[in-house]
Amino acid sequence: MATLPANASGRTPEVVPLSVGQTGNGVSTNVADRGPSHKGGIVRITTVVGGTPTCTYLIEVSADGVVWTPATYADIATPNVYSTSTFVITTAGVVQKIVKQPTPWRYVRVTYSANTAVTNTTELLYDDTQTPPWS
Repeated sequence: MATLPANASGRTPEVVPLSVGQTGNGVSTNVADRGPSHKGGIVRITTVVGGTPTCTYLIEVSADGVVWTPATYADIATPNVYSTSTFVITTAGVVQKIVKQPTPWRYVRVTYSANTAVTNTTELLYDDTQTPPWS
């Protein structure tokens, strides 16, 4: 697992790959390090599915990269409805979750479980030049 810096590098929005074509169960291939900004971001999950697809997702954050807790997030369509629980995807498509900032965090990852016939490409997106929808 690699920890990738998610620092403003002149690209806006910044996109950090957490998983590219990942199958099976376990944590995302990469962890994003937001540095000291702790401004949240958007986790975008793109799925490709086979027969009888299902996958359970847990977005996790950490202040130190060692102790992980469920992130507070909201669906992009309902940005003021918060959750920290897992969610399930059973179709091909794109799902976006806004990772909130109720407590300081620096690192973010996604854990996949109960995965049957789902291939995940997951990214952390953010734009430090704009007022974020997660503030």
